Amino acid sequence: MKKVTVKDLVRRFSLKVLAGENQLEKVITQSRVHRPGLEFVGHFDFFPTEQVQILGTKEITYLHKLSKEERKVRIGNIVQYHPPCFIITAGEVGLTYLMHHCTEQGIPLLITKQPETTSEFIPKVDAYLIKELAPQITVHGVCMNVSGIGILIRGSSGVGKSETAHTLIRRGHRLVSDDIVVLKKLSSQTILGTHDEKSKEFLALRSIGLLNVVRIYGRKAFQDETRIALDIHLTKWEKDALYNDLEQEYLTTDYLGVKIPSIEIQLQPGRDVAGLIEAAANNWYLKQLGYSAAEEFMSRIEAEITESDN
Repeated sequence: MKKVTVKDLVRRFSLKVLAGENQLEKVITQSRVHRPGLEFVGHFDFFPTEQVQILGTKEITYLHKLSKEERKVRIGNIVQYHPPCFIITAGEVGLTYLMHHCTEQGIPLLITKQPETTSEFIPKVDAYLIKELAPQITVHGVCMNVSGIGILIRGSSGVGKSETAHTLIRRGHRLVSDDIVVLKKLSSQTILGTHDEKSKEFLALRSIGLLNVVRIYGRKAFQDETRIALDIHLTKWEKDALYNDLEQEYLTTDYLGVKIPSIEIQLQPGRDVAGLIEAAANNWYLKQLGYSAAEEFMSRIEAEITESDN
């Protein structure tokens, strides 16, 4: 899991530091932020103390209306738990008392530079933290976005993963990562595929060398990340190992506890592997819409039989 600090938030969202400048290396461990409301009126039973605390117009207006002594008590009750930081949405004024408490307790107090509502700001911070703090692993393979569908291509070294990726790129699809693929678990059903920064935009082809796909094919040839929908395993050809069933049942591969539909494609000279991957991606998409080519085919057969019986 990647470490995220308050300083990372300051840089990512261009925040202004009002207090706690020497505490920006504080580590953030929770992937969602919290907007204290009940806590300001004394309810702390479920206070997520390790989350970033967001203060918007409602919270600041409430604090402004309190007497000086009451405000001191309310804020003191929260800062004693030492959350990683407080972030205030832009447009708020009269924050001297907050700056005093945060300086005294060594808690960074930040404010957005651009006018932005709290309801707009929170989803952005949540999305950033969820992605950065997500459990992750690295796998050997190639990650592609094929017609908007994330594909993880695996196989033994030298089987042709990168060459297949190159063909897909030339057909207008996008590379995400070659050789080292970083997989992040964003939810119980979502695995995100991305690169490790060092390999960003690069594709290694045997006999050719390292290619920068953006320099050669333009920005459309690459994207930073994609949700993994299919796991495709390239294997050597085995005679009589494949069946020509009307509809293949998906096997699954487990990544970080998330089961991803898996397909095996055997290699043989003359097989259009890139085309098969395109077909697999498009067929998966149609299945998500509830369409089955095998079911439609069988319904046509049944209709023809019924018509001939009549």
